[in-house]
Amino acid sequence: MKSCDWDELTSAAQLASAFAYAPYSQIRVGAALRADSGQVYTGCNVENPSFGLTTCAERVALQCAIAQGERNFKALAIFTPDANAMSPCGACRQVLAEFAQSLPIISVGRENLRREFNLADLLPEAFSWPAGEPSQQQEV
Repeated sequence: MKSCDWDELTSAAQLASAFAYAPYSQIRVGAALRADSGQVYTGCNVENPSFGLTTCAERVALQCAIAQGERNFKALAIFTPDANAMSPCGACRQVLAEFAQSLPIISVGRENLRREFNLADLLPEAFSWPAGEPSQQQEV
C-alpha cells in the first residue's frame, strides 16, 4: 500500500469504534478516512432494528467529510474490537467508489489482526451514471 500514517489512522478508527451504537449485532465498528487535504474524518456504525436503515462506520466518516467540503480521499482505516478484520460492505464500497475508486484500506480486528485491501480490487466494476453509451456496450 502507498505510504500513509496507518498507525494514526487506525488509532482514530479505534477511538471512533467506542462510540458505535450496535445493540443488535454487538459488533462495534469505527472508521477513519484521510482526505487529500490531510484532515481525518471518523465515523462509527449506527444500527437500527430496521436493519436496512443501519449506517456503517465507513459511510458515516465519508458523509462527515463530504459535509465539510472534502471530495478526494487518500486512505481508509476500519477497526472493530469485536470481530475479525472486516472488509467494507457492498453499499460502502459503492459509495466510497464515487470519490476514490482505488482507495487503499486497512482493516484491524480483534487481537490486532490486519487485512489490507484496495477498493478497486473489492469493487472492480462499480456502478456509475450514466451507465455508458449503447455504442460502448457489448451485446450479450
